[in-house]
Amino acid sequence: MTLFNTQLKPELAVPIYQQIYDHLRLAILEGQLKQGAKLPSTRALADELGVSRNTILNAYDQLAAEGYLERLEGKGTFVAQCLPEVLSTPKPHSRRASTPRKHHLSERAAALLSAPAMSIDPPRGHFAFRAGMPALDAFPFELWAKLVSRHAHGLHPGVLMYQDPAGYRPLRQAIADHAIVARQVHCSPEQVIIVSGSQGALHLAARVLLNAGDAVWVEDPGYLGARTALLAAGARLVPVPVDAEGLMVDAGIARAPKARMAYLTPSHQFPQGMTLSLRRRLAILDWAKQANAYLLEDDYDGEYRYDGRPLASLQGLDEHESVIYLGTFSKVLFPSLRIGYAIVPPALVDAFIAMRRAIDVNPPHLEQAVLAEFIAEGHFTRHLRRMRTLYAERRTSLLEAARDLPLELYAPPTGMHLIGWLPPGVDDQVVAQAAAQRQVRVMPISTLAIEPLARGGLVLGYAAVNQQQIEDAVRQLGEALREVHNPGAGI
Repeated sequence: MTLFNTQLKPELAVPIYQQIYDHLRLAILEGQLKQGAKLPSTRALADELGVSRNTILNAYDQLAAEGYLERLEGKGTFVAQCLPEVLSTPKPHSRRASTPRKHHLSERAAALLSAPAMSIDPPRGHFAFRAGMPALDAFPFELWAKLVSRHAHGLHPGVLMYQDPAGYRPLRQAIADHAIVARQVHCSPEQVIIVSGSQGALHLAARVLLNAGDAVWVEDPGYLGARTALLAAGARLVPVPVDAEGLMVDAGIARAPKARMAYLTPSHQFPQGMTLSLRRRLAILDWAKQANAYLLEDDYDGEYRYDGRPLASLQGLDEHESVIYLGTFSKVLFPSLRIGYAIVPPALVDAFIAMRRAIDVNPPHLEQAVLAEFIAEGHFTRHLRRMRTLYAERRTSLLEAARDLPLELYAPPTGMHLIGWLPPGVDDQVVAQAAAQRQVRVMPISTLAIEPLARGGLVLGYAAVNQQQIEDAVRQLGEALREVHNPGAGI
């Protein structure tokens, strides 16, 4: 019986026994060696191949251990009657003919697949005009690296154990101290829960507070990350329009008066940029009290205001423990840090910590310790102060460079992006695709909307680009606009 029609190759890095093993395994899987077929003795096959008997023994032993061969005392070695791949995987020659399995997804997973996806792909160095991207060129890398090195060298067995699921206590203290002073949040360190960015906070709050089918108000247009987190929790999204005063509370009440929750960005509505008026703030707090609902206040870039101090938080006005305040360091420091936080009412702390523990036990320690020191030593406040000045300059540069573009610019003195509204009839997604071909990233507002918008627009982030990059990108954007020129649209 000849088992090999190819020569073994001693010159290869693959050991001879492995080559024999691979050949026999493939012959078994492809049916050349039938189930129950008897193999030559180790001595006979070694003589045939001109190798040592131990080499054949090693190959046979491996195949037997994996279930391809079976040895019968006094009878010899045989191909197993029941093969591993027969039980778990179709044979290679039969895979194309087999009927594809129909996978049954949960309703939540199916809803996520049908919703627009949030773009998180690496920009490959091109940041104009990517929304939400901070000025990485102005980040204090050397200082941060020094703090990382200090804490890495100071590791001890205690910090290698499981940690507090609520997060590193000194970081929670630092966040509470900062939020109280800078954002007029009412809280203690015990109310601060550390999570993986604002997205982690959204998922955590949704899991704690929502049941499948619960109605949730969402700003429309609004942040895709919030929509996906709520959909993942099985929520029923209720789109609520926004106007110059922010989320239209009366419209939300008319559409879903008994909603369980509302998600909003009151300091700087994403994407349109307006600030929720005091009248609307009081109205939504009153609705939450009457409906026994919760408000998720996403303060993603509320630190940045260029004509006076940042506005106080909605949470600071709350007297009924309705607001869960969400913050993130992804927008103010750098995205890959992935540290955010939720400040929750005292009565909900235990539930949030229990859910935090159930999700992934505790957040990583090292980055939390570094960030805690970065805040406690005053570096965070100084960085914010420098970035406010820098972003104000870059905002001015973009407004100046883009003044001749066929866009209606809306640039409130806050945040990290502005809006360029297109003339009626111009498809913002087509413009965005044309811009992307020129290495310019603009976000079409229509992709952020659940209900159709009267006109398209572009989100232009300016924080991550210097003046020269802004001018170059504006020229490329102008070319993209001309490429999709529609005479009937008035461009």
